[in-house]
Amino acid sequence: MNHWKLTLPAKKQAFAQLRAGDRVLLSGTFITARDEAHQRLYDLALEGKPWPIDVAGELIYYVGPSPGFGAFAVGAAGPTTSSRMDSFTPLMLERGAAATMGKGYRGPQVKDAMLRHGAVYFVAIGGVGALLGSRIVRREVIAYEDLGPEAIARVWVEEFPAFVAFDVLGNDIYAQQDEWRQTKSKG
Repeated sequence: MNHWKLTLPAKKQAFAQLRAGDRVLLSGTFITARDEAHQRLYDLALEGKPWPIDVAGELIYYVGPSPGFGAFAVGAAGPTTSSRMDSFTPLMLERGAAATMGKGYRGPQVKDAMLRHGAVYFVAIGGVGALLGSRIVRREVIAYEDLGPEAIARVWVEEFPAFVAFDVLGNDIYAQQDEWRQTKSKG
């Protein structure tokens, strides 16, 4: 397992060195969006209408952070289950999204799309939403303000911790865990 510090947005070449299981600290900016925002973008695509945002080169984090307080831009910002976005993700990658981040497994259609587009999937650690939120230093809504915390927003982060779950070669941390468990069970 390697440890990396990445500044986002980054060219896809920066993701080529990452391998499933690597730890990363992300700094810079990325986009946040959840289910309803994805559905709205998907519907616009079906209608042939333009999107209110450009996802090209972006990391999309599946989160709807709680409101900020005091000096904090947001409260808790833990990841939501990524598979809820699986039906939308191939389109996001087709439109140039470079990476996604959430928690849990991705379906085979998402893995195929990630390989086809050279994209990476990161996982953030569930249960530490307050820690993750403290790494978001600024949040600016860029679309669908009516969705409240689930609006599409650009966030500025400093050393936001994550793991690489699926890399550009198709290595999958969840498949590796299954193999590890089978090896351990054989003694």
